[in-house]
Amino acid sequence: MKQFISVNDVPDINRLAAKALQYKQQPLADKLLGSGKRIGLLFLNPSLRTRLSTQVAAANLGMEAIVFNVDKEGWALEFEEGAIMSGNTVEHIKDAAPILGSYFDVLAIRTFPSLKNKEEDYSEMYIQQFIKYAGVPVISLESATLHPLQSLTDIITIKERLDSLHPKPFTFKPKIVLTWAPHIKPLPQCVANSFAQWINKWGEADFIITHPVDYELDEQFTRGATITHDQDEALANADIVYVKNWSTFTDYGKLYENDPAWMLTHHKLSTTNNAGVMHCLPVRRNVELSDEVLDGKHSLVTQQASNRVWAAQAVLSEIIAEKYK
Repeated sequence: MKQFISVNDVPDINRLAAKALQYKQQPLADKLLGSGKRIGLLFLNPSLRTRLSTQVAAANLGMEAIVFNVDKEGWALEFEEGAIMSGNTVEHIKDAAPILGSYFDVLAIRTFPSLKNKEEDYSEMYIQQFIKYAGVPVISLESATLHPLQSLTDIITIKERLDSLHPKPFTFKPKIVLTWAPHIKPLPQCVANSFAQWINKWGEADFIITHPVDYELDEQFTRGATITHDQDEALANADIVYVKNWSTFTDYGKLYENDPAWMLTHHKLSTTNNAGVMHCLPVRRNVELSDEVLDGKHSLVTQQASNRVWAAQAVLSEIIAEKYK
């Protein structure tokens, strides 16, 4: 891989997931691969799992990881081409990115949507400008519309869950459900978009997305999934249930309702096929997901978060190998 921005950068999802699971068994198998190489982790918004898991992954490969919180420690960056910089921005990405590219072998960027301007957010201007000017491979640590490292982690966790319950090769397509959840504020569509994009391209599941009316996601990511507004219908016989809130797409960035009836409970899981429950974290307990589910036998949340290291390590190793082959 030359970069990692979306599932479209991945030639073979199963091969990449298998590599991640190999690293889970042997974390230091390629401990010299990144020796003498440096990754810059640039954050334009906060992170916990993404930051720490990528640092651990880099260390496992022998890389030095340097973290820079751009929003707190650096100059305010300008990303618009041809901008007249007479406002709050101090440095243009055209000047900053090439310098960063000279410091690092790989750049990993975390941006965030405004949830105010759909066209600007969905243009992915911030991360695209880094790609354009940095001159080194770029990894998305979450962008305005996608979170590919999370989605690779999700595939890994799903495969582990299915492998633990069913002999291989599988003789069925598992039913995977992405369900909207209540929240106290509008959240980006990034995780939901990305999960839909990866599951659809993976093509090894019956994929259902369920949400209230008016919470449709962008069709470029959901095309291939079955969409329903009936959560109970969606959950019936599900093998995996992924819980996530997202704000409206058409009337961009809104939260019309906070209906607690959409929160996943043990009762709702009773119609599933002993489904494993996933959430990317952080989670608002007893708003998005009940304590009884998060702390119960169905929860894959801790396992899922732990797998962030192996997803990042697999991606980093592929990019290093491509750059230095």
